Order: sequence, then structure tokens, then C-alpha cells
Amino acid sequence: MLATRRGFSTTTAAKLSKTSLYDFHVKNGGKMVEFAGWSMPVQYSDLGVLASHEWTRKKASLFDVSHMLQTSWVGKDRIKFIESLIVADVEALPVGSSTLSVFTNDAGGIIDDTVVNKRSESSLYVVSNAGCAEKDLKHIRSRLADFQNKGADVDVKVIDTHSLVALQGPKAVNIIADLAGATNGLKDFKFMTARELSLKGIPVYISRCGYTGEDGFEISVPHAEAVKLSELILEREDAKLAGLAVRDSLRLEAGLCLYGHDLDETVTPVEGALTWTIGQRRRTEGGFPGSAKILSQIGKGAVVPRRRIGLFVEGAPAREHVEILNPADGKVIGNVTSGCPSPVLKKNVAMGYVANGFHKAGTELQVRVRGKVQKAVVTKMPFVEHAYYRG
Repeated sequence: MLATRRGFSTTTAAKLSKTSLYDFHVKNGGKMVEFAGWSMPVQYSDLGVLASHEWTRKKASLFDVSHMLQTSWVGKDRIKFIESLIVADVEALPVGSSTLSVFTNDAGGIIDDTVVNKRSESSLYVVSNAGCAEKDLKHIRSRLADFQNKGADVDVKVIDTHSLVALQGPKAVNIIADLAGATNGLKDFKFMTARELSLKGIPVYISRCGYTGEDGFEISVPHAEAVKLSELILEREDAKLAGLAVRDSLRLEAGLCLYGHDLDETVTPVEGALTWTIGQRRRTEGGFPGSAKILSQIGKGAVVPRRRIGLFVEGAPAREHVEILNPADGKVIGNVTSGCPSPVLKKNVAMGYVANGFHKAGTELQVRVRGKVQKAVVTKMPFVEHAYYRG
């Protein structure tokens, strides 16, 4: 395998899965690479990565994210079951609303991050990472069997009939409103909510969310209609295709984690700066894997060994695995997990973990890049302000 930055690969011996949009990508100049067992477009011939990044921040970009795992959770005990696996208060979610959460293991580490939507009074719609799909399903099915054997009414099914595309950027809402014939411009459609819509006659389940920090939508669409919908979107002058490379730089500017890099099974939600994903009721009741350890890290006097931070870095970009140093004595206190030059800020940004006590905004640190020590300073995230529509 020929590995490239951020886990992309241009060659592989394994047979790769293809999304329903594979031929569409190739036709439109997509450079296909291996990612999480799938053949996915890393970029397109009409725009370089920097230009595509800037286009997304100013207009709208269409991403194929059909490699993500979509599941449906049904049965009267579905909420009780999912709350036995994740940290969110799903019971309190209004119908049609979503929340970011994490699956945890018995040691309090993060198995995967996921978005949970209360699709109806009788079902949940859950989207998880492609790279964790096999692991997630094994974990879910193992716990599901235990629940069902105890008489619980719950089932989890993979949604293998639908593709998933994401339209991201400030012009995305105009495009979707036009396709939906929405006379109110979708002003009642807020961030982290979802609904059934018809886009020029194509039935979709659409969520107002995304992975770029911009306003935008993720659209679950029948496989047979995915190309048609993509073509309808791209007929708009403000829309262009975008690939995995720009998705990575956009999410980093937005301070969003990439599983397997910024999060893994050794990191707790508190260490990963995701304490906010733990519902207030869950903080009192617990009941999720690793809850004793995780909840012991919350509150005054709690001991948290490391913290996820954001950094501005002088000099060369600090990328994954770069060491973070205490400038007082030069000792290693952590490492970078993601980093790149920010196209918007015109400076180098990075995300990583440092020992507790070095995580406060404004703390001056150092990084060692290719043997050279450079200045860095802890900064609040997101690096680029989110533009989510909250009404």
C-alpha cells in the first residue's frame, strides 16, 4: 500500500468498496484514492485543494460521504439500548433533533464518535464513521444480543439502500430551498435538526449539519437517485464537487475531531474536550460503558491526565505525531494529532494533547518539527468561527 497524508492511499491490494457515485466522480475528474476500505475522491481536476477550501467557505461544495455507516434503531427499548452505549441524553431529544455523541468502552475510551437523530416517535437515525463501521457493528451487535436475550424490544439495521451526500457552505441553504420549493427559504430548519423533504421529486431525509464548520446539509438519498440529485445540485453556479483533502482542512479549521487521529479508544470524552456531549441526566445516572472513570474526571478537583488543545504554530506546519514541548525545560508534554496551514487565517493551526496544566488558552509552548524547535501558543477552538444556522 502506498500511504499518503491523512491515511489516503493511491494503491491497495484489497478490493475496495465503491459508492453509488463512483462513476460520477471519475466522469467529473475525481482523483480516486483508498480511504477506510472505499474508493473515494480526494480532489477534482477543476479545483486544487486550496481553491476548493476557499470555495466551500464562500459558496457551496458537494461531498460524497456515502462510505459513512447509516443505521436505523427501532423498538420500544431503542433509547434505553442506545443510552447503554453512548453518553448522550437521547430521551430528552425532541423528535427531528440530532446530537453528537460517542460510543465508549468499559475503560472510558472512545470507540467512535457518532451523530444520533430522533427520526420519529419510533425510530432513531444514527451516522457513524466509515473507518469504524466494522468495529462499531461488532460492538453494537454484541450488546444488542445481550439486550434481546433479556427480553428487550430493540433492533438495529444497517441502511444499505441509501447514499449520503453533504452540501456545505453559505450558499447551500439557497440551493436546497430552491430544490425543495421552500418559499420561506428554510428559515424554520435549524442546525442539528432533520426532516423528510422532496428535492425536485426525489425523496430524501436531510439533516442541517456537517463537518466543515459551515452551514450545510447531509442528505440521505436512495442509491438510484444519488447521481440525479448530485447533478441537480451542480447545475447551480454556486456549487462544485469537493473531496476528502479539503474536507480534512475544513474540519480542522472548525476544531472538529477526526477519529483515529484526534480521538481513539484510549481517550475519554473529558480528555478529548467533549464533556459537553455528556447529557446532564447521564452525568447523574451514568449507565454507559466506562461511566465511573469518565464521571470521575468531571467537576472541581477531578484528575484529568491530558487535554485536547488547539495551537497556533510559528514556522513550518506541525502535523500528526510532532512532539509538543514545555519551553521551560524542553521536556515532551504531548503530541500533535492534526495540523495544517489554515487557508482562511494564513497561519499554521494544529490540534493535539498535552499534560494537564498546559492546556489553558494563551499558554506558550514549543513543537519540534523535523528536529527544529518552533514556538506555539495554545488557542481556543474553533480556529475559524462556526457558521451554523440556529435561527
